[in-house]
Amino acid sequence: MPSCALSSEFYSIPAPQAARALLGMRLVRCLDGQRLAGLIVETEAYRGEQDQACHAHAGRTQRTSVMYGPPGTAYIYFTYGMHWMLNVVCEEPGFPAAVLIRAVSVCEGAQTVALRRLGVKSAAWTDGPAKLCKAFDIDGRLNGSSLCQAGQALWIEPGQPVSDSLVSAGPRVGIDYAGEPWRSIPWRFRARLSP
Repeated sequence: MPSCALSSEFYSIPAPQAARALLGMRLVRCLDGQRLAGLIVETEAYRGEQDQACHAHAGRTQRTSVMYGPPGTAYIYFTYGMHWMLNVVCEEPGFPAAVLIRAVSVCEGAQTVALRRLGVKSAAWTDGPAKLCKAFDIDGRLNGSSLCQAGQALWIEPGQPVSDSLVSAGPRVGIDYAGEPWRSIPWRFRARLSP
């Protein structure tokens, strides 16, 4: 069982590059003493106050202050009055950028995930950002925590780098409010690692 986490240096690159690099890495959650893990298969990058789809577009607020922090920090926010979303802060402190973890493929702890996602087919357990947070019990309690320390409640560790032939890039979803080029910029990355 791997026990090392990706370092903060891994995330100190432009968010779109980090979003691509995170494909195939392993998201790990320690829940009630049990290890749950999933290979990251879909991400989206958000970068800077000029990015009209980025939460930091309106500047630094109490909610977005985490995005201005050190790379490798968890930025977890509540949306639509019902869903949690997990992001990883990227780039240099003081510059707001993050990668939304949109989907994972469960590779450890499937029995626990199945119980947390009762009535849902396994292919749909973690195929969306809110779904993976529900499956892994990720919420605002973990906002601002470091994802660079293995053995904590939540971290990301090395996995399997994904070949470019298995990766597609396209526009981010759910950002119709953003103007161009932000609405169409291809900062959503998907890996074909599982059916």
